[in-house]
Amino acid sequence: MTQFETVSTPSTGETTVNPAEIEKFAAIADEWWDPFGKFRPLHKFNPVRLAYIRDGVCAHFGRDRRAKKPMEGLRLIDIGCGGGLVAEPMRRLGAEVVAIDAAERNIKTALAHASPLGLDIDYRTTTVEALVAENEAPFDVVLNLEVVEHVADVPLFLEASVKLLKPGGVMVLATINRTLKAVALAKIGAEYILRWLPAGTHDPRKFVKPDEAKAALTHAGLFITAEAGVSYNPLMDIWRISEDTDVNYMLTAINR
Repeated sequence: MTQFETVSTPSTGETTVNPAEIEKFAAIADEWWDPFGKFRPLHKFNPVRLAYIRDGVCAHFGRDRRAKKPMEGLRLIDIGCGGGLVAEPMRRLGAEVVAIDAAERNIKTALAHASPLGLDIDYRTTTVEALVAENEAPFDVVLNLEVVEHVADVPLFLEASVKLLKPGGVMVLATINRTLKAVALAKIGAEYILRWLPAGTHDPRKFVKPDEAKAALTHAGLFITAEAGVSYNPLMDIWRISEDTDVNYMLTAINR
């Protein structure tokens, strides 16, 4: 395989892929790297979650987060990678990165952006279940960022994701809480008032409460080590880590 080859994998057995969700994001794949386009919220949100991932992974593996490449030697998978907004920084931090997405257009966009930069990221058009079925070598770090609210079966998806994690490895999950506040801000506010996102991006019925996510991860054999909210300050137009998990939140868990 060349370092920028796209790999398509047929589905096997049970699947958590929601075709409607895949098509929704594939339709706007060309805009992933436009900081003022349909993915503007992710560009604003990205520095916060990148720092959370870096600090948590470094703390777990005893690395210096201030080092130039603190994640060097660690094998990482970014599930539902989209256009590569997280995969690229993770590679720059030194991790060996596999990044997957079920939408081929997303992977093509990610490849087109990474290739001129010389970033050797292993992008693949595939699913978690397919990797498990193929006995993919496990990872030190598994990232599930803004994915679980778009899959067809959350417990099945997380169970499959855990199978990709090495013993002693760490998983980071980020998603949206199922609260009235989240509906007001992440759905109505972001999609219909501020128009940060295309209408229909989120289905509030698919939002996942922290206790539900933690229960699924625990059932799959992980131990929750950290939980944090991510809040938006409209006056400063910035996101920050907070104790408020009513809308966006992140979890860190380890494979015991």
